[in-house]
Amino acid sequence: MGNAARLIVLTALALLFMVPYIWMVSASLKPTDELFRNHMALIPEHFAAVQNYGRVLREVPVAQYLWNGVVMCGGILFFQLLFAIPAGYALAKLRFAGREFVFGAVMLGLLVPPHVPALPLYVALSAAGMLNTFAALIIPSTISVFAIFLFRQFFKSLPDELIHAARLDGMGEAAIVWRVALPNAWPAATAFAIFSVVAHWNDLFWPLIVVTGQDRATPALGVMHFRTEEAGDDFAALMAACVLMTAPLVLAFLLAQRRFVEGISTTGLKG
Repeated sequence: MGNAARLIVLTALALLFMVPYIWMVSASLKPTDELFRNHMALIPEHFAAVQNYGRVLREVPVAQYLWNGVVMCGGILFFQLLFAIPAGYALAKLRFAGREFVFGAVMLGLLVPPHVPALPLYVALSAAGMLNTFAALIIPSTISVFAIFLFRQFFKSLPDELIHAARLDGMGEAAIVWRVALPNAWPAATAFAIFSVVAHWNDLFWPLIVVTGQDRATPALGVMHFRTEEAGDDFAALMAACVLMTAPLVLAFLLAQRRFVEGISTTGLKG
C-alpha cells in the first residue's frame, strides 16, 4: 500500500510539472482561435498541426538554430568537463597547501550570478572582435564551479585504494584522472551534462547580448526572432516553434535518464 501511494503521489507531481509542456504541445496542434476560448481543452477540435508546423519549417531556419545550439552546448560541455574533472579530482584526492581555501573559493563562485561578469566579458570580446561568433557563446561558460563541486563530491566517495593501486602501477596523476577516475565518474558526468545542456540550450540572456542576426542564433534566441519578425500574433505557430526547439532536450533526457538518476543518487554530499 505504501509503494502504491508513493507511486500515485510521484505520478501526480510529474504530471503537475509537465502541465506547461503538455499545454504547449496541445497548443501547437490547434488553430489560433481555439487558444483564446474561455475554456481549456487539451484535445483540439480542429487539428492544425500541418499548418502550424508547416509555417515554422517554411519561414524559420529551424535546422540552423538547432545546429547552433548543438555546437554551442557541445563546446561548452567539452571545456567544462575538461577543466572540472581534473579540478574536482585535485580537490578530492590530492593534498596540497591551501586546498580548503580553493574549495571555499569554488563554493563562493556558486553564489555569483552569471549577470555580474557579463559587462566586462562583453567589453573584452568586443575588443577582440569576437562578437557574433561561436567563441563568444562558448568562452564565458567554459569553467563551471558547479561542475567542479559536483565532481569533487563524487571523487570523495571514490575508494582511496583504487587511486593508490594506480600509483603503484606507475601511473601519473593525469593518467589516473582520465583512465581511472573518469570511467568511474560517468554517472556524474551524465548528470552534469543534462544540467549543462538544458541550462545553455534555454539561455537567452547571453546570446541576446553577443549575437546579432540569425546566423549564430541559438534555439531560444531563434524562437524570439520568430515571434517578433515572422509569427506576429500566430501563437499556435509560436508554440509549434517552441516544441521543435525543445524536442532535442526531451529526447536526450529520455535516452540518458537512467544515467542521470544514477549520477544524482551516487554523487554524495561527503565533506
